[in-house]
Amino acid sequence: MDQKKIGRFIAECRKNNNLTQMQLAEKMNVTDRAVSKWETGRAMPDSSIMLDLCKVLNITVNELLSGEKISMENYTDKMEKKLVEMVKEKERGDRRLLRLEIFICVLSCLILLIPILIVKFIPFEMEWINVIIVVAGFLIALIGFVVSLRIEQIAGYYECKECGHRYVPSFWAVNIAPHMGRTRKMRCPNCGKKTWQKKVISKE
Repeated sequence: MDQKKIGRFIAECRKNNNLTQMQLAEKMNVTDRAVSKWETGRAMPDSSIMLDLCKVLNITVNELLSGEKISMENYTDKMEKKLVEMVKEKERGDRRLLRLEIFICVLSCLILLIPILIVKFIPFEMEWINVIIVVAGFLIALIGFVVSLRIEQIAGYYECKECGHRYVPSFWAVNIAPHMGRTRKMRCPNCGKKTWQKKVISKE
């Protein structure tokens, strides 16, 4: 997705509709600075206002995301290309999230280990300080583990070994499932069988 091209297109459509940045901002309930960021390619309009923005500019969402006017002959082709591009972008984002999950998990293990080592080798005379250090380390590490589990749940899909169905399970299902790395034993919502399911990036 070419943000600079989209930005230039937004600016062009705004001018074609005889709107200033301030007027467009007022119609969209945003600041003129936000409109300026869109038009310079430094930011994208939020998905929650894209449809309204397209109505104001008299364009389609597909045209907005393509950064150009699309003729009816090319509409289907452009739509397919845009969908493929969005799928690829999601897959790249999921891979980044899974790398982040590993980092958070390792960091959480260190945060859990460091207070224990401190208490073991540099114990404080007042016992309650040792307890606070260990409990604080445990709570911070626990938050890290919960965040990493949430990332694993939403990034990519789990593939049923039995029927090949790929899906995003609930956080609870991931949380209680026995696992080996990112392979978890869960019940498939498609075939209803409980199998060891691997984490995969793509939907198909």
